[in-house]
Amino acid sequence: MGKIVAVASGKGGTGKTTTVAAVSSCLAALGHKTLCIDFDIGLKNLDLALCMSDYAIADFMDVVSTRLDLMEACHESPLIQNLFFLAAPTTCDPDAPASADLAPMLDEVRREFEFCVIDSPSGIGTGFRLAHAEADMSIIVTNGELPAMRDAQRAAEAARDMGVADIRLLVNRVLRKNFKWLNTTIDNVIDTVGAQLIGVVPEDKTVFRALHDNTPLILYTKRNAAYYFLDVARRIAGEDVPMRIR
Repeated sequence: MGKIVAVASGKGGTGKTTTVAAVSSCLAALGHKTLCIDFDIGLKNLDLALCMSDYAIADFMDVVSTRLDLMEACHESPLIQNLFFLAAPTTCDPDAPASADLAPMLDEVRREFEFCVIDSPSGIGTGFRLAHAEADMSIIVTNGELPAMRDAQRAAEAARDMGVADIRLLVNRVLRKNFKWLNTTIDNVIDTVGAQLIGVVPEDKTVFRALHDNTPLILYTKRNAAYYFLDVARRIAGEDVPMRIR
C-alpha cells in the first residue's frame, strides 16, 4: 500500500508548494510511482511548480464525485517519468468534501501509487484538515523567521491532534547570514516547532529561475536546492541519509 505525505506550512512564503513539487519529482526520479495532489482549492499553483499547467484539466472533485476514475483524472508528467498530478478545483465550493468523502479516492491512491504527496493549503483550516485526514506523514515547512516558526508549531500541533503519528520538519530557504543576525540555529527551530528534522534546504535563486523557465527544478541546469530536496525524498522512502546543514 502506498504512503500519503501531507506537506503543510503555518503561513505562506515558506516554499511549501516548491517543496511538494521538488520532493515529488525526486521520488519519481528515484523510480517510485508518485502522485501529487493539490488541495489548495481556489488558490492552486502546484501545476505551475510541476510545469504541468497545460494538464490541470480534471481535478480531485471529479474523482470524488465519480465523474472520472482516478487514473483518468491524473496526468503523467511529460518531463519526469513516474510523476503524476491531480489538480484542485478552481473554485471554492461551500459544500466542500468532508474527510469521509475523500477516503475512497485516497484508498485507491494507495493501491495505484507508491507515494502520494499532498500540497496542503497554508494555515490550519478546512483544507489542512482534509489534506491530513488520511496522511501517514506530515511535513511542516518553515524558515528561520519567528512568525513562520510560531505558525509551524501550531501546524505541527494540529497534525498531531488529528492523529498523524509521523510529523517532520523541513527548514527551507535558509540563509546563514539571517540565522546569524537572529542569533538562532536549526536546533532552535526544531525546539520551537517540536518535530523531527527531515531536511534543511538553502535559499537558492535557481528555484525562481526554474519556475519562470518552465523547467522542473531537478532538471534545471544550474541547481543547488534540488540536491537537498533529493535527500528529503530519499529519507521519505526510508533511506538513511546523513543530514547536510550549511
